[in-house]
Amino acid sequence: MEPYRIAIFASGSGSNFQAILDQLQKGKLDVRIELLVCDRPEAIVVERAKEAKVPVFAFRPREYANREAYEALILKELQDRQVDLVVMAGYMRIITNVLVEPYFGRMINVHPSLLPSFPGVRAIEQAVEYGVKQTGVTVHFVDGGLDTGPIIAQRAVEIHEHETAESLTERIHAAEHVLLPQVIRWLREDRVILDGRRISVRL
Repeated sequence: MEPYRIAIFASGSGSNFQAILDQLQKGKLDVRIELLVCDRPEAIVVERAKEAKVPVFAFRPREYANREAYEALILKELQDRQVDLVVMAGYMRIITNVLVEPYFGRMINVHPSLLPSFPGVRAIEQAVEYGVKQTGVTVHFVDGGLDTGPIIAQRAVEIHEHETAESLTERIHAAEHVLLPQVIRWLREDRVILDGRRISVRL
């Protein structure tokens, strides 16, 4: 079987990058991480990638005229490496059609809420502040909007009494580390069927 090549986009510590890498090393995920894309060269995820001998494209957005300028370079990297799937795993940049159009249906994002609730930044803090009893994790296709793409899978996380954003963040991340590799596995096995906004998964 041909290698299934993925690129991971991240901006911070890279715990989801590590979760994917761990599943790969345990033989539970049949993919090849071809590239890490990071908009913060000093981020911990860059060190994780280097330790794992994963190629890195790290850049500083302010050094480019606009988003399209650096995304054109990223697109070339993805195409040169024949990337099959782009995984947004804590990448804190809005992306443009330069990347969305060529990778629609092959680009996913993990978001720390049960979309469409609490899109955008501070989703965990918003859930605690609003007082909802349940939040969770969503993996969805990227469509160019702000966390608006078709939803592939969700996992609920209860919000405990006297919950803090810090304690909830830990449990949200634990759920992400399970759900994101699972969705990548489904996509690798061609089990995800996209029909407009409706998605089904072949079991």
